[in-house]
Amino acid sequence: MSSTNPSTQLNTQEIKKQLLSVDSTLLKDCDSKKCEDIYPSKKIISSLTDEIISLLFPNYFFNQQIKRLSLEAFISATLDSVEYNLNQQIQKCFCLNSKDCLSTSQCEQLSRVQTSKFLSLLPTLQQTLLEDARSAYLGDPASISIEEVILCYPGFSAIVAHRIAHTFYELDIPFLPRIISETAHSQTGIDIHPGARIGKNFFIDHGTGVVIGQTTIIGDNVKIYQGVTLGAKSFDLNPDGSCVKGIDRHPIVEDNVTIYAGATILGRITIGKNSIIGANTWIVSDVPEGSRIYK
Repeated sequence: MSSTNPSTQLNTQEIKKQLLSVDSTLLKDCDSKKCEDIYPSKKIISSLTDEIISLLFPNYFFNQQIKRLSLEAFISATLDSVEYNLNQQIQKCFCLNSKDCLSTSQCEQLSRVQTSKFLSLLPTLQQTLLEDARSAYLGDPASISIEEVILCYPGFSAIVAHRIAHTFYELDIPFLPRIISETAHSQTGIDIHPGARIGKNFFIDHGTGVVIGQTTIIGDNVKIYQGVTLGAKSFDLNPDGSCVKGIDRHPIVEDNVTIYAGATILGRITIGKNSIIGANTWIVSDVPEGSRIYK
């Protein structure tokens, strides 16, 4: 008969004690109910993003819902659901991030205002995304229709998520934009920071491994391929060794630029309009308008 060595027995009480001793700034002292009230839910935000997408493209998602609803009733019901749940999640984001000790009532009021602002921007967002889908269809000889782009293309899915996340980012809502962008990143392999500013008719072809940093600015009619990095060349440091935040450190890509697979463009440099950047190039200085860079 085997015996258990006392030294190998699991001391769950001690493990629990050590886990709960973490810095209070990283772990709230709360029971499960209180934590539920404090923290935004990644699961709910993921579902909310899907609902928002179904509002932007109702004809594509309506038939997956309750058949007895008319399209108008579906939009109305979904809009009500998004408004309620989004308000709840935004409120939690504000309260969790509060640096000014906002009261619960202040968080509630601010979340209602920002929820209304976001919902009012949905028609404009819809039009912009339809133009992106049209650009993808026209720019990809393998595409058979705009419908295929909307339903199938990971690059377009990443752009949809980004434009939603960026809208929240512009409304100064913490946590929510990054949760949306990182969920899209895990689903598509395309990493776009919600702070990146992207113009009209943007197309990511294939897309796997694309990285677009926080302060990147992209103009209109830009097309990029898989493995492209629009990143920072280096990070300025504070005296304590921490990164300096809030500075522009990513590229500016002007209108009508094409960037082919594997190109790496680093730092606050400008790629002039109407330029073509070849595959696997390494660029750390400005590129004049109309350039062709192949090595």
